[in-house]
Amino acid sequence: MDIYEVIVRPLETEKAYLQREQGQYVFMVNPKANKAQVSHAVAEIYNVKVAAVNMMNMPAKINRIRGRRKVARRAPWKKAVVTLMPGETIAALEA
Repeated sequence: MDIYEVIVRPLETEKAYLQREQGQYVFMVNPKANKAQVSHAVAEIYNVKVAAVNMMNMPAKINRIRGRRKVARRAPWKKAVVTLMPGETIAALEA
């Protein structure tokens, strides 16, 4: 798998911004990717040293729309929390 297929996008949530202070960055990743592929992709794309990668499978959620039993289902996705070595930051995501 190509490194640009592994990482879908960085997540920009309040919790993700708070984790950046500890040197952790949160990404939405390809559901078929593993920890080694995510670590290699982040190191290559952002030119940083990765200390650890934690991954979670996020479940599908059901959205209910007003009206006559209209239900939409969001797809499940995979999240990765990448911890960098002390002193390392991703300047592209800090802006």
